[in-house]
Amino acid sequence: MPIRSSRLALAAAGVTVVLWASAFVSIRSAGAAYSPGALALGRLLAGSLVLGAVLLIRREGFPPRAAWPGIVTSGLLWFGVYMVVLNWGEQEVDAGTAAMVVNIGPILIALLGARFLKEALPPRLLAGMAVSFAGAMAVGLSMSGGSGQGHASVLGVVLCLLAAVAYAGGVVAQKPALAHGSALQVTTFGCLVGTAGCLPFAGRLVEEAARAPWPATLNMVYLGVFPTALAFTTWAYALARTTAGRMGATTYAVPALVVLMAWLVLGELPGLLTMAGGALCLAGVAVSRSRPKTPVASSAGTADRA
Repeated sequence: MPIRSSRLALAAAGVTVVLWASAFVSIRSAGAAYSPGALALGRLLAGSLVLGAVLLIRREGFPPRAAWPGIVTSGLLWFGVYMVVLNWGEQEVDAGTAAMVVNIGPILIALLGARFLKEALPPRLLAGMAVSFAGAMAVGLSMSGGSGQGHASVLGVVLCLLAAVAYAGGVVAQKPALAHGSALQVTTFGCLVGTAGCLPFAGRLVEEAARAPWPATLNMVYLGVFPTALAFTTWAYALARTTAGRMGATTYAVPALVVLMAWLVLGELPGLLTMAGGALCLAGVAVSRSRPKTPVASSAGTADRA
């Protein structure tokens, strides 16, 4: 891939990671007033409106037929199931437990990518994922506070595990669709599929929106416009230009950024274990995205082969 295209893909992945990290702060606020299904539907409706408007302005139209299997599958799994069960799971378990369980997602992406997309599992990717996973566990343990309160219910752990599986399945299903449709097309129609799947929560959304404080509703709209409409599009752009496993490993930077944002926005000073875990997450991402240097043939060797 050309250097310029590679840098654009890396920048797009960076936008995605930052916005997905910011979503944790917004979900915390909106989740106090909205139930998991209603919050997911409200977020998807806002995202669909923005994506649909941009699609019309750019006149990209419908994606080719070959892209639809991946769009429908990723829309149901990632935009639908993932958002609902993650919202629900975080009401059942503490943040630390949720972080540790959901962060098996990138590992599942790499394994599923190798199985179904025939992607390689280079040693640097595996090493980087191991380092980042250790960092995510450290962040999770530090955020749980070691309370031992039993709030980590079996139901909550199962829901977070289901969220990780849905996330991984959605990413792997989306990758082939990007070979036929643009990032905007795949994201827009995937979001619409997820919205359709969440329509059973429409009644609850209307009821809760009528009594929810405006900051919670604004946070729900923010989730739809930025972490969904923008971040999922930049994700798709980057995913189309690299492997699913490498993109999944990039999301390990999210816990580190969440710690930083919680410190800056909420005034929550991270402890030493949290900061060390965040540093490990970032280090692992750097390792997983690095590439071995290609040896340069000497001029003498070239002359000998000529």
